[in-house]
Amino acid sequence: MSSADRWLLPFAVLMELIAIGFSCTPLSAVAGVLFVICFLWAGARLQTYSRVLLLVALAVTGWFSVQGQLGLDRLIKASADAAFYAAFLGSLGMMQCLVRRFEVLSRIHDVLLGGRAFWLYPKYAVVSCGIASVLSFGMMSLLCGSLSETLRERGITGESRLQWLRSVLISALRGFALVPLVAPTSVAVAILARELPQISWSLLLPYGLAASGVLIAVGWLLEQRRFRRVSSERVALEQWPPGTLLLLGLILVLFIVMVAIVAFTDFKVSVAAMMAVPSITLLYMVWQEKSPKVVLKESVTQISAMNNEMAIFAASAILGVSISSVIPEDSLSGLATSAGGMWVLAVAGMLILPLLSMIGIIPITVLSVQAGLLPQLVAEGMDPVLMAVALVIGFSLAMMISPFGPSAMLLSRFGQVPRWVVAFRWNGVFVLIAVPLLLVLLALEIFVLPEVL
Repeated sequence: MSSADRWLLPFAVLMELIAIGFSCTPLSAVAGVLFVICFLWAGARLQTYSRVLLLVALAVTGWFSVQGQLGLDRLIKASADAAFYAAFLGSLGMMQCLVRRFEVLSRIHDVLLGGRAFWLYPKYAVVSCGIASVLSFGMMSLLCGSLSETLRERGITGESRLQWLRSVLISALRGFALVPLVAPTSVAVAILARELPQISWSLLLPYGLAASGVLIAVGWLLEQRRFRRVSSERVALEQWPPGTLLLLGLILVLFIVMVAIVAFTDFKVSVAAMMAVPSITLLYMVWQEKSPKVVLKESVTQISAMNNEMAIFAASAILGVSISSVIPEDSLSGLATSAGGMWVLAVAGMLILPLLSMIGIIPITVLSVQAGLLPQLVAEGMDPVLMAVALVIGFSLAMMISPFGPSAMLLSRFGQVPRWVVAFRWNGVFVLIAVPLLLVLLALEIFVLPEVL
């Protein structure tokens, strides 16, 4: 990676954070253009999928623009969305810098693997979901990075290493995938709420909790034996590692800053995390290292290392805005006039997300298009809540089964295993068991629940 690549990408992240802070859409659009320039400049250094998706997104957008189907306002929105999603990933990825500075974070897996083996899977899933609800991909960087370093330091290789990776990281990924179902910070909820003002996180939460219960139960059943073996190889902690209290204090400060941002501004929790995580991380690094130059170099390296994942997010945002802008609003007219028709639509909407994610169209792109079609269906009498529930379930499944998504790519990069193995071999059976159960749950919510209420 050239020096220009290394510095331009973090500069684009900083520009987008400033644009968010001042609610300046034009500056955000400029940041989006700068991100695209960075990714194009990287060229062959990007992974094939990241590069192809970016080129497809730019080609589709350019074609629609030449045909007069995309106005300047939509192009600005596409660029601003690309900047937001790329900066979202880059800023929260700064959490990885803390892993190298706190022993308790580098040994977090020994901490979580404590206690009875029976409870290990739900513990990992729930803790991962809780952390990701605030830090999003910072959680994946934290858990993946700390496990990778732990295995390397202890010389765990071969079959034992694969067992650790499969049990621990796949549980973290599945916990991360629960975020759209239960967290107000989910990008899926944000997309749906933007298109349907009558949708709120509190309305979706009861249904999301039910779906989360199904997913945790299936994973619990499948991972018990493997987790018992891994737990037997952990290093038991006689006491909490040094620096634990300092870390807890740092996390408390982080949450206080986030709460203050949400309380005194109009920003959502996800934006507050984007602001607070890199700020607190950088301040702590400067305090510890006493060298702004060292901190700056490490920060630039950390953000630049995520260029593939950031390119995917940016390209997906561009593609989603472009495609949703040209689909006729009445394209699904007349399909939501009965409970049966709504169930068919809900099932189709839910399954399209994981199916397309398996061939490379990640869920943010698909959901952006689907959300643009919802207002017309709601105008015809469709229940927006139940349709939204189906889409967030599909979004969650897509996060688990997509070999192209940023979460699978992060897991693959840190675990040094092919992303195809992560998505299909490790998660394939899980999804095949979970989907029929979720379809039954969806049918109960659409056919039975309205009658009971």
